[in-house]
Amino acid sequence: MSGWMMNPYMISNRRQYYRLITSGFIHQDHMHLLWNMFAFYFFGTAVENDFESLFGDAGMFYFIVLYLSAIVVSDLPTYFKQRNNILYNALGASGGVGAVIFVFIVLEPLQEICLYFALCMKGFIFGLGYMLYSYYQGRNSNDNINHDAHLFGALYGLLFCVVIYPSALILFYRQVNEWMQSFL
Repeated sequence: MSGWMMNPYMISNRRQYYRLITSGFIHQDHMHLLWNMFAFYFFGTAVENDFESLFGDAGMFYFIVLYLSAIVVSDLPTYFKQRNNILYNALGASGGVGAVIFVFIVLEPLQEICLYFALCMKGFIFGLGYMLYSYYQGRNSNDNINHDAHLFGALYGLLFCVVIYPSALILFYRQVNEWMQSFL
């Protein structure tokens, strides 16, 4: 497992670039794996369906590119921040999963997302809270969780969606604006 983890020092000094992708396919324990795969299954299924509706047969290609590239891109800020730290390691698919969740939020901002099956909120509200929490935790915690990968995976998902489907941003804005107007 240690040979597959994202270790920025090993990537930088020994050119083990494969770690940027292999780290997304290993997890600390069964709960870490279960949580990532649970979120990936539900949000991934919805995004896969959305992509197939938007792009036809190419939708699956976009989905695979999104997920794999997000695993790499979400780790790049940590790589640059920790590349001289031989002791730093990270693993898990959270950056890729975060990107998939945020593509879902951009395409379906008014869908309910529930935390622990109890606290439910509109997707765009969840997304804002997720980003704020990830940013705060990335700056202030020392809990061995790569919160920067969560944040940058989410940001990458937003960017990816807007690049491949520019109308998504306008549609997102309209849906959220109409929802907010219903309260006035």
